[in-house]
Amino acid sequence: MDLPKFVLADNTDFPDNLFVIHLEYPRFIIDLETEDIEFLEELDESEEVEIKEEMDRLIDLAGEFYEREITRFAEEE
Repeated sequence: MDLPKFVLADNTDFPDNLFVIHLEYPRFIIDLETEDIEFLEELDESEEVEIKEEMDRLIDLAGEFYEREITRFAEEE
């Protein structure tokens, strides 16, 4: 099965939050409201520097993904 790079998620227990889940390594969930990030796996210490540098780009891509999806939802209505 091919999976997308990002997916949107919400939860009725957190009605004011919207999450983007990154499904490629490093897998993480970002709360778009607070920009809190939770990694879904332990990161290899030898890769931490590279991943920290990559995270800024991935966070930007997550925001772009969210904007694109919201625009598409609005166009469908």
